[in-house]
Amino acid sequence: MKIRYCLPLVLVAVSLAQAADKPEDAAARAVLKEVVPQARVDTVEAAPIPGFRQAIVGSQMVYISNDGQYMLQGTLYDTAARKDLTGARLAVDHKAKVDAVPASKRIVFAPEGKPKYKITVFTDLDCGYCRKLHSQIAQYNKEGIEVDYLFFPRSGINSPSYDKAVSVWCAKDRSGAFTAAKAGKTPTPAKCDNPVADEYKLGQQVGVDGTPTIFAQDGSKIGGYLPPAEMLAKLENLGKATLAGN
Repeated sequence: MKIRYCLPLVLVAVSLAQAADKPEDAAARAVLKEVVPQARVDTVEAAPIPGFRQAIVGSQMVYISNDGQYMLQGTLYDTAARKDLTGARLAVDHKAKVDAVPASKRIVFAPEGKPKYKITVFTDLDCGYCRKLHSQIAQYNKEGIEVDYLFFPRSGINSPSYDKAVSVWCAKDRSGAFTAAKAGKTPTPAKCDNPVADEYKLGQQVGVDGTPTIFAQDGSKIGGYLPPAEMLAKLENLGKATLAGN
């Protein structure tokens, strides 16, 4: 199973913050400030391994000893439970952030009746694999998959791609303009209050490093484009893994 996506055109800085409330937290934050001065940290908490804190910096997890002397970055794996603890914790964080976007700020393509699954797709109107995904939107819906789109113009805010996204959002027929843009049609220029910049910044926070970047309902990062049948299989496997973990 090969996941495909378009690479970003620009690199972005991480920025997240939250006040510390324990001495161990303060030590971890001090280390992060020294090593990555521009980083603002969302969460510092006890790690699953004794003597360490874990900190979420952007979409990444780092592990710092309580005395601040050692720092590790990578995947923490529970061999007994056969579980990726790092990925599971980040999924919780990503889910909270993505779920905070209301339906009114998404472009939604849903099947008739209650969907079996929902995916959130960070998309760029000019991305080839994003266009391929949307060309099969009826098939995703037929598989019972609701597709919720958020904008992530890879070239950044106030770029031509960003302006296209704003024009699509501001169109009278938003879904129709979105589908037309995915087919290569340049949208009629328009401006209005829109969520494009906020969604782009959210993408940075949850580790969008190419488009499409797709998240399952549990916050798991699926990655890039998968054909409808493979996407359904992936979502079914995630569901089985969640049940097994419980």
